[in-house]
Amino acid sequence: MLNKNQERELAYVVLIDGIEPIPGYDRVEHAIVGGWRVIVQKGQFNVGDPAIYFEIDSRVPSDKECFAFLEKRNYKIKTLKMCKTISQGLLMHPSDFGWRTMEGQPDVIVDDENNYHRVDEESRFLTKKLGVTYADDEDNVRKAPSVDKYKKMAARHPQLFKKPWARWMMRHEWGRKVMFFFFGKKKDKKNGWPIWVQKTDEERVQNMPWILNDKEDWIATEKIDGTSTTFTMKRGKFGKKSFYVCSRNVCFDTVDKPCYYDSNVYWEMAKKYNIFDVLSKMLDKNPSEEWITIQGETYGKGVQRREYSMDDHDFAAFNLIFSTKGRVGTIEMIDTLSQYNVPCVPVIEKKMKINQFENVDAILNYAEGNSQVDGQPREGIVFRSIDGSKSFKAVSNSFLLKYHG
Repeated sequence: MLNKNQERELAYVVLIDGIEPIPGYDRVEHAIVGGWRVIVQKGQFNVGDPAIYFEIDSRVPSDKECFAFLEKRNYKIKTLKMCKTISQGLLMHPSDFGWRTMEGQPDVIVDDENNYHRVDEESRFLTKKLGVTYADDEDNVRKAPSVDKYKKMAARHPQLFKKPWARWMMRHEWGRKVMFFFFGKKKDKKNGWPIWVQKTDEERVQNMPWILNDKEDWIATEKIDGTSTTFTMKRGKFGKKSFYVCSRNVCFDTVDKPCYYDSNVYWEMAKKYNIFDVLSKMLDKNPSEEWITIQGETYGKGVQRREYSMDDHDFAAFNLIFSTKGRVGTIEMIDTLSQYNVPCVPVIEKKMKINQFENVDAILNYAEGNSQVDGQPREGIVFRSIDGSKSFKAVSNSFLLKYHG
């Protein structure tokens, strides 16, 4: 689930939406949370009970006794096939942590420090408090929080930037610029994350079952299993243009800067498709735009477990964003980038309705299928609104079991 900053949370408070039996098994049952189905002991939860849900792809700390039962799984939460059915995630009761529910408000959890955690507020997120990380070490490296020049500046003056007036200044773009003029350093700009770039992380359909009531038109595109790649260019003074090559959280100022992979695959793609020239020409063609961003997936040999039968790497764009127009629709993106020979993610359906699906499981079944890249199982589907302003993903369960289970 994404928080207000569009960052993925791995542990959070939920309410049990439903309980379903598992045919042929008397000791366990499915607990339903949104679109997630989790195998639990029979009678452990009732509909409406509060619980703490741990998403798939997460790892709980090994030094907490309450997680000792996960030692045989290396404390990882993965998609599992058990009792001839799928179980995704982990549900635990507040009492497992010595916590309680608020008297008169059983949907509010009170932790060991008397902090309140409500389902409909940001307080529901418990990832940091419980020490939950990504299951794969590589994800903890690739998805670590990025650091921009303002954060670097504030880190050198912690007491100053705790003051109310300084915090107020930092909430405004002009205020940040003023503060940087007085307290910033040139080295802060180096490798600093381009602050106008929004991170790429789609919400999972299991966390938004209400989308089944949506009546708009959507585009279905193939989800590529790779590493998030961002190229952006911004106008500067006297006609100068600043070009940035980024992973999901790291900005690479030079092609030689080390990255998680054996080679810098991000710069490799920038050179392969002449992205500097592409963005420069697009800015020249759109004089009212301050900056333009291309985002996509770099995939292939050694990038993820799914290597798409490749011996090298390739790139597929999924976002084209302008400073004034915002994110454009998928078809406009494809039409625009095709003029510059920049490849885009494959389109599954150009126009479809989400409310045609009976439930979340039906959307997940739709996500199953073969990739247009190599004909092997695809990771899933990303649904995008026609105008490009909204999106979410449905990841294939069979893909998860094969490559991440």
